[in-house]
Amino acid sequence: MKRIKIDGIDIGDGCAPYVVAEISANHNGDIEAAKRLIESAKLSGAHAVKMQTYTPDTITLNSDKPDFRINEGLWKGQTLYDLYKEAHTPYEWHAPLFQYARDVGITCFSTPFDETAVDLLEDLGAPAYKIASFEAIDLPLIEYVARTKKPMVISTGMANEDEIREAVATAKAAGCEQLILLHCISAYPAPISQSNLLTIPDMARQFGCAVGLSDHTEGTLVSSAAVALGACFIEKHFIMDRSLGGPDSSFSIEPDELVRLCEDARNTWLSLGKASYERKEAEKQNLKFRRSIYVTQDLKKGDILTEQNIRRVRPGFGLPPRYYKEILGKTLLRDVGANEPLNKDMIFEFKE
Repeated sequence: MKRIKIDGIDIGDGCAPYVVAEISANHNGDIEAAKRLIESAKLSGAHAVKMQTYTPDTITLNSDKPDFRINEGLWKGQTLYDLYKEAHTPYEWHAPLFQYARDVGITCFSTPFDETAVDLLEDLGAPAYKIASFEAIDLPLIEYVARTKKPMVISTGMANEDEIREAVATAKAAGCEQLILLHCISAYPAPISQSNLLTIPDMARQFGCAVGLSDHTEGTLVSSAAVALGACFIEKHFIMDRSLGGPDSSFSIEPDELVRLCEDARNTWLSLGKASYERKEAEKQNLKFRRSIYVTQDLKKGDILTEQNIRRVRPGFGLPPRYYKEILGKTLLRDVGANEPLNKDMIFEFKE
């Protein structure tokens, strides 16, 4: 699997996991709140912030018919139009927010929900594009994004194998050469018990792509576990304070949690290392504390070694314990004091 590069940062094999703070609707309609989220994401250690680029009219229809009403879950009672009207990031905010991200030194990109959003983001120099799970079946949108030749990240929530395969094929056929798939459970919040993180290595094998996680569970544990299974990209919804409320607040993490996520994701990745049975550098100083064979009483030249006068104990300055049975019954070549390590030059006819 080759590496993907977003805004100069390598993602994939041999690289620390790339952490993205998803702002989504957590600005609650306040551009200054959006700026605080961007700055806080940078200070927390995230590699990037991500926005969502749509208007209620580009994502749904303004209708109160049953098809357009939400009857269960977090947003029960709202129409799709009203939800997206509340949650959207106005197009006129995008340029100042992209500039603000550049000013504080963090990558900013977005999820476009239609072609007009792609055009806007291209004008702003977006370094990458995310396809949301709900749009993973919108092949014309995937094709349009792929033609930009920018790195693409496709979230796979709700998609079956055939749908994922079709999305990947569409992206590649349209010119996408840098593609990341995100395992995702499109529930808000998502139950940990349904995370099925073993899908991550399987997805990498099946589709030959870099794979990450779009994590909607509460907390940060699942994200770290995903890194242990090979996830190279972690996306998590981010809010300054969940008590502020908003459409996505209940499954978003706060700044202290984002700090922990960034640290834990990197440390999880560092801990993986490689399959190795060589003695580690950090272990070498403790070699002397392993067990070895010691004399337990004063002995004279010619005395016989027995279970009563030698023991296998710590530290490790004597013969290794594997020689214990072999030396029982052998004769000492010189006097040896109690609590001395037993070495080969003390024993008659002993060969290692």
